[in-house]
Amino acid sequence: MTDEFVESGPTDEVGDEWEAIDVRDTEADRIARQKDREFSEFRKRLKNTEQFKVEGSVFDDATYAALYKLVQDDYLQAFGGPISTGKEANVYEALDDEGETVAVKVYLTTTSNFQQMSDYLEGDPRFEGIRGSTTKVVIAWVRKEYSNLKRAQAAGVAVPNPLAVQRNVLVMEYLGDEEGPAPTLVDVTIENPETAYSVVREYMRRLYDAGLIHGDLSEFNLVFHDGQITVIDVGQAVTVHHPNAEEFLERDCRNIASFFADLDVDVTTESLRSYLETEASPPSRD
Repeated sequence: MTDEFVESGPTDEVGDEWEAIDVRDTEADRIARQKDREFSEFRKRLKNTEQFKVEGSVFDDATYAALYKLVQDDYLQAFGGPISTGKEANVYEALDDEGETVAVKVYLTTTSNFQQMSDYLEGDPRFEGIRGSTTKVVIAWVRKEYSNLKRAQAAGVAVPNPLAVQRNVLVMEYLGDEEGPAPTLVDVTIENPETAYSVVREYMRRLYDAGLIHGDLSEFNLVFHDGQITVIDVGQAVTVHHPNAEEFLERDCRNIASFFADLDVDVTTESLRSYLETEASPPSRD
């Protein structure tokens, strides 16, 4: 895989599922080791701002260096407050070089659930040989999320537009408005559940046709933004050749069928899965 992909910067290259994801040191790691004066001042300034004083968000020097590099490369110019926080990642609002709001997802190398990530990474042909280092697993996970977003986009699935990746930091389109982040499906009144289900089913078909299974799809990972349903949190998505692909597909179908069945849509886990397996043609191993 090219250095252009692993460093910050957009690329139209999706990459195939057999191509290993590079977790070599990035420019952020080199900056963190050098600790130049400008970087040190940047790190101190961020540490002292309220929006980064979030419980549990202990960033290492390389994380600050990744943010610094993204600022240097004109992907970011100012940071806002947290959109969401969690054990694995915090998401912040920020402004890009044109003053537009973007989302910055920072995976926490010190607290991320290594074992849970490993369950999705093990058996994925893109991650052969990545073992033992929590930091390397987290960095690979972020690159995987970027790659999955690109592949989903190419398949015609509405997802946040990925803008740049640097080490354990992903910059992507912000889904929301001045009032806050876009709501998930569980937080909105769905006026036409049948139509909404048809959209989600088509997204699942397109992903499957492109060789991807979301792996954690539910009403909590679907948001309503700009008049359309958008899929989020695709970091754990696996290829159809992952050893647990069948289990993950079954779970996705069960979650979606259960949600829409409660809204009186005529759907079952079996009917949804049958539709995907009949209507999609995922790539073969050959």
